[in-house]
Amino acid sequence: MTALEGIIHNQITRFGPISVADYMTLCLLHPQHGYYITGDPFGAAGDFITAPEISQMFGEMLGLVLVQCWQDQGCPTSFILAELGPGRGTLMADVLRVGAQVPGFVAAAEIWLVEASPALQAIQQNMLAGFQVNWVRQMTELPDRPLFLLANEFFDALPVRQFVRAETGWQEQMVGLSDGRLAFGLAAAMTVEALEDQAATARIGHVVETNAAAQGIVRDVARRIAAHGGMGLIVDYGSWGSDGDTLQALRRHQKQSPLAYPGEADLTAHVDFAALARAAKGVAVTGLTPQGVLLERLGITARAQALAGSLSGAALENHIAAHHRLTHPDEMGSLFQALALYPADSPAPPGFD
Repeated sequence: MTALEGIIHNQITRFGPISVADYMTLCLLHPQHGYYITGDPFGAAGDFITAPEISQMFGEMLGLVLVQCWQDQGCPTSFILAELGPGRGTLMADVLRVGAQVPGFVAAAEIWLVEASPALQAIQQNMLAGFQVNWVRQMTELPDRPLFLLANEFFDALPVRQFVRAETGWQEQMVGLSDGRLAFGLAAAMTVEALEDQAATARIGHVVETNAAAQGIVRDVARRIAAHGGMGLIVDYGSWGSDGDTLQALRRHQKQSPLAYPGEADLTAHVDFAALARAAKGVAVTGLTPQGVLLERLGITARAQALAGSLSGAALENHIAAHHRLTHPDEMGSLFQALALYPADSPAPPGFD
């Protein structure tokens, strides 16, 4: 039993079962034993690898999007360049390298990272040495100025609630105890206002996930962009709408039961991009675009060919494999999707329909 599992056991014993959202929050962000608080989960030595860690090309392509949107909006001389859940800081470092090629971009950028983990903040500080970086724990703490924001594999880690369609309403999936072990169970049937539009068509037993935290963050991003300009670029795995139980755990690059290693495994759920788009009031929203399609439109193949010219042997093979992994439909190319928010009176970000 992990240290956090003992804490969760005690809480359930004293107060009763907890929601899936509360369980995810404890597992990921408990102040002493939370998965993202205690160390570095990224890379081959961790539990998973994100796109920026696979190749610099990913960050370079997204950097081109930010720079073009900045130019399309008149090159504001002071703006917030922010990232939600910046991991090791690799993506931001790649974006800044691209931005440095465009006169005025880096000088106008004030870098803000939304990061709750002190351990990851230290890694990010080292990665971005030479830049003035500001950290906050929540999106709401960012200054109110033009906002150019990145969120890569951020929304999938936000806590979801799960509801199962029953004959008399919706039953919330809960985490409780069975024979002394963590186990899923269902609460009593109830009416869920946010799911009323699905109540008539959802089949009995169908699972729907809701993510109030994600929608709240997108509302705040949209408010800032509508008021001050900028853009928000979201890349994550998910689909247009919520469809079924997508909660999953990853530990040492292997899938596990979400209840197996509390605090020692990454917990995620697929992103409902339709819900994010509905929350983006007052701004324009692009169509949902597969990651591979977006990267190809932005010129990743030409960039890959240029970089390949100086490589050989194993380095070249790894480079080719990285390009394939990021873009191919059977790899991350279709699994991951992209959505962007931008001012209604500005051109759409490059790479999107």
